[in-house]
Amino acid sequence: MKVGGAKDRSNMMGQHKKQKATMPVWRPISTQSENAPGSCGCETDSKSNEVRCQKEVMEETLQESSSNKYAEFACGVEKYSISVEVDSSLIHFIKGKGGSVQTQIEGELAVKIIFPSSKEDNCIVIEGNSVESVTKASEKIATIVEEAVKSPRLDYSHFISLPLAIHPELVEKLNHFQNSILGDAPSSQDDNLESAADKEEDEEKQSESPSVAVNLEVQDEKEHKRVKTDTVDSKSNVQTSILSDLGIDRSIFIKPRTFHLTVLMLKLWNKDRVAAATEVLQGISSKVKDALDNRPVVIGLKGLTCMRGSPAKARVVYAPVTEIGGEGRLLRACQVMIDAYVEAGLVLEKDAHQTLKLHATLMNVRHRKRKRTRRHDSFDARHIFKVHGSKDWGEYLIREVHLSQRFKFDESGYYHCCASIPLPENMQTE
Repeated sequence: MKVGGAKDRSNMMGQHKKQKATMPVWRPISTQSENAPGSCGCETDSKSNEVRCQKEVMEETLQESSSNKYAEFACGVEKYSISVEVDSSLIHFIKGKGGSVQTQIEGELAVKIIFPSSKEDNCIVIEGNSVESVTKASEKIATIVEEAVKSPRLDYSHFISLPLAIHPELVEKLNHFQNSILGDAPSSQDDNLESAADKEEDEEKQSESPSVAVNLEVQDEKEHKRVKTDTVDSKSNVQTSILSDLGIDRSIFIKPRTFHLTVLMLKLWNKDRVAAATEVLQGISSKVKDALDNRPVVIGLKGLTCMRGSPAKARVVYAPVTEIGGEGRLLRACQVMIDAYVEAGLVLEKDAHQTLKLHATLMNVRHRKRKRTRRHDSFDARHIFKVHGSKDWGEYLIREVHLSQRFKFDESGYYHCCASIPLPENMQTE
C-alpha cells in the first residue's frame, strides 16, 4: 500500500508494481469443497501448513503498511491505494454491464477503480480516502470474482481430451455422415416426422408449377417492353428449408477434425492455472499407464444416442463408447486424471462429484451460430436415427491424452494442445 497526495497520483500506476511485496494480492481460488482448506479463497503455505484467508492477509498487510506509511497532503486529502491481481478474463465481471458494477462500488465506498490499460497487465488499482474504504472495495471485488468463477457466466476454457480426429478414416466417416444429412432431406413419405404434413403441402404447391415462365408487359405512352423471367425451383433450397424446419444446420455438427472424448472440463482463467494443469498432467503419466496395465486401449463406436431428451427434441446426439475387451482400464485411467486435478484444486466442486460417461458427441445445439427463437433449442433427429441409428463407426486406438484449449486450434484443426502424454501403443513384453 502506498499513501500519497494528489501530486503522487500520476506516478501511482507506474510504482504499484514495485510495491507488490507490501501490497495484498488476491488470487481467486474457490474450487474445493466448503470444508476443505482454500474453499473460501484461502491460500495455503505448504511449509507451515497454515491456511490464511485472502481477506485476512489483505487486512493485515494494510494495517502493517499503514503503521509505516508516509503521507503527503494536497488540499488536505489523504489518499490510499491498493493493487489487486485479477486476470483479464474476469475484468468484465468487475466492470459489469455498461460499467454498472464498477459505478456501484465506487459510489458506495467513495473509491476509484483503475483498470489495466493492456491485457498483459493484470493488476487493478483501487484508490480511496481511507484504509477501510479501500479494503471493503477489494473484498467486494474478491466476492465478485469468486461468484463469477463458480457461475456458468465464465465458460470453461480448457478440458482433458482423448483425441479421435487423429484417425483419418474416422474423420472421413464423419464428413460423409454430415454431408448425407445436409445433402439428403428426409422423404415426404415419412409420416413419423412432425413437419411431414407441412412438407407435403409445400411439395404439392411446387408440383403445380415446377417451372414457370412469366411474361411481364410494361407499357407507357412512349414505349412497349416485354420482359421474360424464368423461375426454376431449386432442390437445394427445398432441402435447406426442410432441414431448417427440423432445426438442423451445419453449425450444430461437431467439426470432424476436432472429434474427441472428453474426460474433464476445466476453468483455467490465468497463466498460473494453465501452468499448474500442465504440470499435473505430465506428473501423472506413469500412473495413467499403470491404470492401463501398460497395454494399448481400443474403443468402439456404434449407433446413436440422445443425451437427455428424445430424437424428436434432441439437444445432443452422440455415439456411445465401449472399451474393447470390457476390462474397464480406460475408465480407471480417466479416474486417475480426475482425482489428480481435484487434488490440485483445479476442478470446480460441482464437477468433482460428477460420474464420468465417455461419449463421442456428433451434434450439439450449443454450437448453433444462429440462435432460434425457441426458449429451449432442439432439433428433430428422428430421420437421422432411422437412417444412421445402428451405424458402426469402427474401433480406434486411444494414443494420447491432451490438455486442450477451447476456441483455439492448431494447424491440424484439432484443439490447441497445452500439454499431452502418450499412451501405450504396443504390448509390453518381458
